[in-house]
Amino acid sequence: MASTADIRNGLCIKFNHDIYKIIEFLHVKPGKGPAFVRTKLKSLTNGKVLDNTFSAGHKIDVVRVETHTFQFLYAEGSDFHFMNVESYEQITLNKDVLDAPDLLKEGTNVMVQINTETDLPLSVDMPASIVLEVTYTEPGVKGNTATNATKPAKVETGAAVNVPLFINEGDKIKIDTATGKYMERV
Repeated sequence: MASTADIRNGLCIKFNHDIYKIIEFLHVKPGKGPAFVRTKLKSLTNGKVLDNTFSAGHKIDVVRVETHTFQFLYAEGSDFHFMNVESYEQITLNKDVLDAPDLLKEGTNVMVQINTETDLPLSVDMPASIVLEVTYTEPGVKGNTATNATKPAKVETGAAVNVPLFINEGDKIKIDTATGKYMERV
């Protein structure tokens, strides 16, 4: 058993008969009253996000996880196939487990957290950013705007991303996997 002092981003805990991953937390010590920890938890079974407040010193049940590097092989309907880069063991995960499945390119390495008790995959952590090629976008017209203007673009994985007007077909762009937004041209 751990306490609220052990809470950190990425920690997996058992809470309300489910397994949750801590996305973000904030330790609050108000002037009056006891300290508490505000957390944002994501369910690893159904993907729902909820906010919860733990009082300081509250006992939490931590789930032991191992993190392994897997390579994305291919998608087949709503199933995504991954291979462990060390043991070459293959696993199949549902699209719902992934945070940004439309940004996954074949050959991309991801970190998969596996529950040590049941040997089942809990979550998939994508790299912070990914470089993809623009396959289709309308030509941008200069002079149409006074400030930052964007246009829709389709990338090689099929995802739609808003990009600045100067991006053309064939350009490689870096996309933030957490938000799905354009970062820069590569």
